[in-house]
Amino acid sequence: MKSYIDGLLLNLKRANPGQEVFIQASTEILYSLIPLLKRDERYVKNKILERILAPERTMMFRVVYMSDGGEPCVHTGYRIEFNSALGPYKGGLRFHPSVNLGVLKFLGFEQIFKNSLTGLNIGGAKGGANFDPKGKSDGEIMRFCQAFMLELHRLISSNTDVPAGDIGVGGREIGYMYGAYKKLTRRFDGALTGKGLSWGGSLARTEATGYGSVYFANEMLATRGDSLHGKICTISGAGNVAIYTAEKLYQMQAKPVTVSDSTGFIYDAEGIDVALLKKLKEQLRVGLCEYIKERPNAKFIPVSAYPAGRNGVWSVPCDAAFPSATQNELNLQDVKTLYVNGCRMVCEGANMPSTLEAIDFMLAQKDFLFGPAKAANAGGVATSGLEMAQNAQMASWSFEEVDSKLREIMRHIFRTSYETSKEFGAEGNLVLGSNIAGFRRVADAMLDQGLV
Repeated sequence: MKSYIDGLLLNLKRANPGQEVFIQASTEILYSLIPLLKRDERYVKNKILERILAPERTMMFRVVYMSDGGEPCVHTGYRIEFNSALGPYKGGLRFHPSVNLGVLKFLGFEQIFKNSLTGLNIGGAKGGANFDPKGKSDGEIMRFCQAFMLELHRLISSNTDVPAGDIGVGGREIGYMYGAYKKLTRRFDGALTGKGLSWGGSLARTEATGYGSVYFANEMLATRGDSLHGKICTISGAGNVAIYTAEKLYQMQAKPVTVSDSTGFIYDAEGIDVALLKKLKEQLRVGLCEYIKERPNAKFIPVSAYPAGRNGVWSVPCDAAFPSATQNELNLQDVKTLYVNGCRMVCEGANMPSTLEAIDFMLAQKDFLFGPAKAANAGGVATSGLEMAQNAQMASWSFEEVDSKLREIMRHIFRTSYETSKEFGAEGNLVLGSNIAGFRRVADAMLDQGLV
């Protein structure tokens, strides 16, 4: 079976040159499926892997808008509709200079299995553009979002493809895009999630990915008779995921001591001031170096001071780490440093933040807990699914009701992943458990629906 997977990956590399992160995500998932493929020959016989590796639809389009200075600006927009076996395509939109076809294929492929694990009836997709909202005026961002939606509106609706936000796409961008969607289609439906609370959004959506990651971490610890109470935690990132990971850690009686952005990281031994972090990142939209002006006992370490080939935030001693920024931010040397410094759990809040070598190291340590992204950070898309349900009912649920449903979904994801790892003789290996559980649900639906 290994030779079969090797052949699939070789063909995938030939067909997708230069798309390293897509190949990385595919490699991690495919090898972990070997125990299932040996047990059930239907998946190989019906070429489910070959089919699931190929997006059902890939769209690229030109996006042109006018800068404040009167200059036309040209970008490339994308939407990768990867798999709809379980329901409408669902996955975020990312606006960032790093966006390209390979990045979005990696994210969309991961999204298939993440969405499957939630138990909700949603398929997998991803999209975005190589546009950077940083440094742009509100007018420029509005014009870009409107130009982007001129093309995207042809693809989306409440029961075909329902995008959400991601890096660079928050409430402001969703609002501008939804306004354009409504104007172009003359429809007011749930075609986007992450909407404003007064016009169809869901309470707890902003908090969901961070909260869900912490809920998942606590479930992992519970298998060893432990909890987050009293734990010192390091976090990377300073966006929604990182901010609300920190907030929920405090609620669970843990103490977050780091956050980071593209300029460097903050180490606050007294505990990250979440209110100040929200002010800097959600209101003022400034760098973390401003944090120490109001918290003089904290330290700001710039990226230039990081050890070569390392992410400085992972040098801080802790009990648990929550990588919540971007892909491949936690490498083998980073995780070895965490381990030597006493860390015994990594729970991924970002998409694929750990390299394959780092994952192998963590799985090899019997006293280490590892929560893979597709399971641990599924809270965001789960709550997007809950927003879709509220839109369909023309209802609005309380924060407590949504948060309660979110916690139960994260508990379901953990239990499903953990029980699947036991079923295949690798108890506690949540990479294997979540990949097999997520894949099996999608693959069985594909078998039921025939060659489409």
